[in-house]
Amino acid sequence: MKGIINILKPPGMTSFDIIYFCRKVFEMKKIGHAGTLDPGAAGVLAVCLGRGTKVVPFLTDTRKAYRAEITLGVETTTLDAFGEITKKAGEFSVNQEEVEKVLKEFIGEIEQIPPMYSAIKHNGKRLYKLARQGKKVKRKPRKIDIYNIDLVSFEGKKLIIDVECSKGTYIRTLCADIGKKLGIGAYMSFLVRTKVGKYSLSEALTLEEIELLKKKDRIEELVQPLDSALTHLRSIRVSEDANKTLKNGAYISLNQLADDLIQPPKVGEKFRVYDFDNNFIAVYAWYTSDDKNIFKPERVFV
Repeated sequence: MKGIINILKPPGMTSFDIIYFCRKVFEMKKIGHAGTLDPGAAGVLAVCLGRGTKVVPFLTDTRKAYRAEITLGVETTTLDAFGEITKKAGEFSVNQEEVEKVLKEFIGEIEQIPPMYSAIKHNGKRLYKLARQGKKVKRKPRKIDIYNIDLVSFEGKKLIIDVECSKGTYIRTLCADIGKKLGIGAYMSFLVRTKVGKYSLSEALTLEEIELLKKKDRIEELVQPLDSALTHLRSIRVSEDANKTLKNGAYISLNQLADDLIQPPKVGEKFRVYDFDNNFIAVYAWYTSDDKNIFKPERVFV
């Protein structure tokens, strides 16, 4: 079995807990996920089965969307509801116009400092382990993209936002930084991931639904094909003569395509590649140099 399952991770479970659950249900070891969710967070977890794990790097690169609740005027050690309170702003007053103005300042490419309570390594040790020992180390800021922030609701001390962002974004940090910009501090009091690439919350399956379909011997109905994780990439199809070349993972050229590209490829652009019979085979990237204008293999799935 190979493919992708869109799972609704409940709060209270780690992302690895979901992998362990899937290994038992599907009776297989080779299972991975595309993007960790904090134990206290809920939402979309794209789980990859078998050769589906090969799409993880491409799926991790896709946009993600979240709905977050922010509690204003309070700061915590972990930047979320599970840490100890470190600071309270006391009485404060913030209006919606101020909030919306601050939110706009975070849209675009920004730098973000990862939180101490994260799985990033420092000198071989996870930051959260150092944080639990009371240690704090300097972290380098990382460039991330915030594509959009919408204010869903605002009620005095709490606001709810929808965020669309790039990989590597810490929503906890974003919430805390919004509080700092407002001058009163804040922490993320709840988080739901609503989308990973094309996989949305509305289509995510609960663990109970997965177990029920397992009992009914309908487990394969859950699994989406490998290329469903790659719809953000343009697709190309090779000519019948190039089928063998493609499946061997060799370079292919423009004249080996069965269909013309409407728009010319960009250097480094990745494509979903199908054989002449429309079977998904690989991901290729367009490569050009002084003597080469070709598609070269990034990952072959057969």
